[in-house]
Amino acid sequence: MSKREEFKAAAAQRILIKDGPYGTEIQRAKLAPEDYAGDTGLEADQKGNNDLVNLTQPQVIRAICDSYIAAGAHILATNTFNANRISQADYSAEHLVHEINVSAAKIIREAVDEATAKDGVPRFVAGAMGPTNKTLSLSPDVEDPGFREVTFDEIVEVYVEQARGLIEGGADFILIETVFDTLNCKAAIMAVKQLERELDRDIPLMISLTLTDLSGRNLSGHTVEAFWHTVRHAKPLTMGLNCSFGAEQLRPHVQILSDIADTYLMAYPNAGLPNDLGEYDELPDTTAALTKVWADNGRINALGGCCGSTPDHIAAMARAVEGVAPRKLPETAPDMRLAGLEPFTIAA
Repeated sequence: MSKREEFKAAAAQRILIKDGPYGTEIQRAKLAPEDYAGDTGLEADQKGNNDLVNLTQPQVIRAICDSYIAAGAHILATNTFNANRISQADYSAEHLVHEINVSAAKIIREAVDEATAKDGVPRFVAGAMGPTNKTLSLSPDVEDPGFREVTFDEIVEVYVEQARGLIEGGADFILIETVFDTLNCKAAIMAVKQLERELDRDIPLMISLTLTDLSGRNLSGHTVEAFWHTVRHAKPLTMGLNCSFGAEQLRPHVQILSDIADTYLMAYPNAGLPNDLGEYDELPDTTAALTKVWADNGRINALGGCCGSTPDHIAAMARAVEGVAPRKLPETAPDMRLAGLEPFTIAA
């Protein structure tokens, strides 16, 4: 079976569990600035460059991955949220982007394959691509609404480079995550489609939207439904939501998406909302109880954690949804579905 078919077979059997964030766990490792930089020869301060750790401290990433596998994760995402040329420019590490992505995917690939060889449980590697720190839809200059720091074609090139490294390292899927700008996401989709043609192979897509307020819009202004109409043509393997809020706040938006997305739904909320110090206090059992509501109501196919989540959160969620039937994909009418910031449907 292809990885796409293997995923579908696994998703028919159970609610799949995605891992949690790497940043939280890397912080727990208390690495010194020189640990981040390793022997790369980079002169700029690399502390906080979590993506570089794939190269300089691979054992740290492997240990985190193993902890998520032990917690029950079936979908393991690479530690590559900022492993692109634009984001790595902040650390003067642009020239290491390909190497970082290859290494990141190899670490997770090896961990997943070893675990599956032992217990026979299917597991998957999702090559994670974050939104970059540039936006195509909005001007960073309030005095010049038409100004953009990057072009669409430049963003496409950035994502092609990252996706190529992830696939070379062994990723099964490409996960376009934490989408705050719909146009950035469309550039990422185009990049993956270009890479598919270059490699002459199927590269399944996972797409995950992030909302900027409780009204249910991303930063570029699209509602959940309008965003789905905008990216549905890419036929993503999974569509979902991550970051921004905890499970309680994301619940109505997961419900909306569950009703309209004729593909698998993967959501991974934060561990509640941050406190005044920016820390996450929600306990694993609380997160598990809140997300179990999604599962009990047939709203979810894959479930994981984002900011503030730990292996304990993932383990608690895995226990909570064990034995609960996965969401059934809805049947949708063959209507014409368009979108500006709002959805527009013309009935067949």
